[in-house]
Amino acid sequence: EDSQLSIVDANEVVEFHEHPAQAVRQKRDSSIVVGMNLLKRGDVSAFVSAGNSGAVMAAALLTLGNIKGIERPALGFLFSGPEHPVLLLDVGANADCKPGFLVQFAQMGSVYMERVYAMERPRIGLLSNGEEENKGNQLVRESHKLLKNTSLNFIGNVEGNDVVTGKADVVVTDGFTGNVLIKEGEGLGELVLHSLRRTLARRPHLRIAAFFWGSALRNTIKRLDYSEHGGAPLLGVNGNVIIAHGRSDAKAIQNAIFTAKQVVEQGVLEALRTGIK
Repeated sequence: EDSQLSIVDANEVVEFHEHPAQAVRQKRDSSIVVGMNLLKRGDVSAFVSAGNSGAVMAAALLTLGNIKGIERPALGFLFSGPEHPVLLLDVGANADCKPGFLVQFAQMGSVYMERVYAMERPRIGLLSNGEEENKGNQLVRESHKLLKNTSLNFIGNVEGNDVVTGKADVVVTDGFTGNVLIKEGEGLGELVLHSLRRTLARRPHLRIAAFFWGSALRNTIKRLDYSEHGGAPLLGVNGNVIIAHGRSDAKAIQNAIFTAKQVVEQGVLEALRTGIK
């Protein structure tokens, strides 16, 4: 409805090549800063952006601050699992992490999946190079010890291939590793889709088979398409913030807005404020 839509002027743009924190401080009339101020004042319930993700995170921290008790916010990413999405975090907010950060990432991820996807006691996995408890670097081993002693449904270490199989509902890692993993996943998904489309274009007779495969083929394509989930939640800041892909099309933006609507309606922020110690 027209009554639900209003236009707010923002005369500056934070470019992707700019230093995030510096740009946020200097460009006070950019859409990212203007939108974050609207959120802080309570004029809007959520903020969605497909702009410079570093600038969005910087603006969120400078404008909204962290939820009380949260040491570092985490950026999530939703992979399409066999039956439901799998939340991976952190995927870029914190390149260097302490074990305590990963515990809080797990707590925030658990709350998110409980609220948005109505999961009871989401399974938490710790990304490592092996399932054994003694595998991984020092960060992983120390995080494993801490996670075992929480009330979370911690299932132990999971490997990279487990992320998309649905073995865990939430997978936690440091932001450097998480970012590398999602970029590899995006690249692989694009390669598969490109190869499939090229094969069908070159071999028309295969289109007949594709027609009969129908829903199975469409479901496979949907699982490889990042626009299906639209946006990633920035958890731990004192406001509802969704970061969409920089290459988002109309469908991805629409789904990012739907995600923001769900986050607001399911009370994710309120649950994080009361449930994270």
